[in-house]
Order: sequence, then structure tokens, then C-alpha cells
Amino acid sequence: MSRYAFGKTVALGYDEAIQRATEELAKEGFGVLTEIDVAATLKKKLGKEMPPYKILGACNPQFAHRALEAEPQIGALLPCNVVVRVDAAGKTVVEIMDPKAVLALVDRPDVEPIAEEVRQRLQRVLAAL
Repeated sequence: MSRYAFGKTVALGYDEAIQRATEELAKEGFGVLTEIDVAATLKKKLGKEMPPYKILGACNPQFAHRALEAEPQIGALLPCNVVVRVDAAGKTVVEIMDPKAVLALVDRPDVEPIAEEVRQRLQRVLAAL
């Protein structure tokens, strides 16, 4: 999809996709720390309409701790964002930040294996949707 995210169109409604993504994230050890309703925020702040769009801030505490021990500033790149949105055709799309791409910014060899493990877990989440 891009150099920094992967995803797919899913055969689920928007609300169901959010629920299922949250459940699948939990199975892989991720909690959702934040939920940003982008569409509601833009409507409230700018008066702009857009299709449903939510960002889930997912975190796996074990991996976050390992990454923070290796590089304390890495917190600026956390949590892993999972986007659930409705595209122009009315289809539900789930897109996930690619931790390998984002954590490559750190340029630390000891962070690479963490990023790879997190990516594999997030790919399993996507595959389960």
C-alpha cells in the first residue's frame, strides 16, 4: 500500500471492523490506548464532513518496554496506529502502520528484531479480519 503502512479492504461494516480489529489486537497482546475519531473531530473543529475514519493507538507493553530500553526517544514513534475508515466507494478499509518502516528511522540494529516481531503480529491481526 505504501512504504509506511499495510492494509486491506475488509468484508465488514465500519463498527464491526473496529470491534474485530480491537479483538484481534488483544489476541496478539496489544491494547488500544487511544481512539481518535478523525471524522468527528474534523466536523467539530472545521465543520468538514468526511466518511467514518478512526485511528486506534495500539500498544503491546512488552514490545514497547523493550524498544524504550533500547532507545528512550522511541516513544515519539509509539503506539502503533491502526486506521479503520470508509473509502470513497463505501468499503471498509483497515490500514496498519508498518513498525519496520517507522522504527527504521531509529537506525538501531537492536530495535530491528522488535520491529519485525511487532510487524508479524500486526500482519496476523490484519489477516484475521
